[in-house]
Amino acid sequence: MKICGRFFSLICLSIYSVFSFAQSNQGNVIDEVVWVVGDEAILRSDVEKRRLEFGSSVTGNPYCVIPEQLAIQKLFLHQAAIDSIEVTDAEINQYVDEEINQKILSYGSKEKLEEYSGKTMTQLREDSYDKWKGTLTMRDVTRKLAEDVKATPAEVRRYFKDMPEDSLPLIPTQVEVQLLVQQPRIHQEEIDRVKNTLREYAERVNSGSTSFATLARLYSEDPGSARQGGEMPYMGRGELDPGFANVAFGMTDPSKVSKITQSEFGYHIIQLIDKRGDKVKCRHILKRPEVQQQDIDTALVHLDSIAEQIRREKVTFEEAVLYASDDKDTRNNRGILSNLKVDEQSGSQITTTRFEMSELSTYSPELARVISTMEIGEISKPFTMINGKGKTVCAIAKLKNRINSHRASISEDFQILKAQVEEDKKEKVISEWIKEKQRTTYIRINPDWRDCEFQYPGWIK
Repeated sequence: MKICGRFFSLICLSIYSVFSFAQSNQGNVIDEVVWVVGDEAILRSDVEKRRLEFGSSVTGNPYCVIPEQLAIQKLFLHQAAIDSIEVTDAEINQYVDEEINQKILSYGSKEKLEEYSGKTMTQLREDSYDKWKGTLTMRDVTRKLAEDVKATPAEVRRYFKDMPEDSLPLIPTQVEVQLLVQQPRIHQEEIDRVKNTLREYAERVNSGSTSFATLARLYSEDPGSARQGGEMPYMGRGELDPGFANVAFGMTDPSKVSKITQSEFGYHIIQLIDKRGDKVKCRHILKRPEVQQQDIDTALVHLDSIAEQIRREKVTFEEAVLYASDDKDTRNNRGILSNLKVDEQSGSQITTTRFEMSELSTYSPELARVISTMEIGEISKPFTMINGKGKTVCAIAKLKNRINSHRASISEDFQILKAQVEEDKKEKVISEWIKEKQRTTYIRINPDWRDCEFQYPGWIK
């Protein structure tokens, strides 16, 4: 859920809080305008609310830090309006749901959360929605402002040329992993059971007895969309599973429920919400057939035999992957697992074969546990795991390489060092943008609120 880079973290602090939470006593405060930025006012009550939320986590004088953060927020939101930058409700609600769920876990129940906060769940969601809308909008403005920032190889080398070794970034231990995956057999009776369940849901929607969104919240096995009543964001054909896309893009009537369609994730029914250009917005309910233990055991025995052939050098791991693996993504890459990362500032995707152990654990806790005890070149015993599509599969793994924790070097870690240089350059771009906005924006600060050491001194003119 992390969306803030180093230079953006202070700004984000003013917008949202996941775990810090407190009651507001704004009713005891005589409100007044303490700052004006452009045609936007910052009230004493705005500052008090943030102060109560963050408490001791604010570094420095909160009556200096918080209004400055709110002022920076207003500069970014004004720019978003100029550039017509909007964040979708679906994306905002994803963060709102996670924040609310984490708070419920922290306080023990919805009732205790409401009692402590003095607000209903509806009010809490509205507050969270506003905060996340601001945060995500600012993120997108930041990306746009720094989208052209790049670092050349010469800049990277110059940046680190004279840097002391103990100042270089510390690279955590990384691993490269190969996988051979087999999907346990799923009986036709189980597939029929799932399809009959989905047909029953479709009949309930078509008869008007239950809404599609309600059924999705209750029964869909896609955790990302289930909380939204099965609703997905606008997506292009290439972003969807081909089978799913064919049905979704072929629908024309939002009141109808699709036929059952199969994808790599399982079986679905779909309801069209809207089409916009070459993108479609829809709801879906996902159900996955359950795998029987006896079929898992059969797959594990088969994999154990393959692993033994590899150990005896009768076949290489790469050859075994080609003829025996059911996972097309790793099969087409000699079994090598790819780590797809998203740059938090630019939104661009970076693919590498290296995983930090924390990243591997996020991908599959079961796989991470197996790899953590292996030697380079070792073939694991067969094990079960949940793959990236939420299915139970059986696998054997090979530890292709382990790069122990070390100080970064140009030869081994160029991309990491390049990313750090680019982040520093982006930080300077945003800093200069804020300073320029200070010069060109009307700003008035109540005299009682001026005695501060601001991060950006240009507020007082």
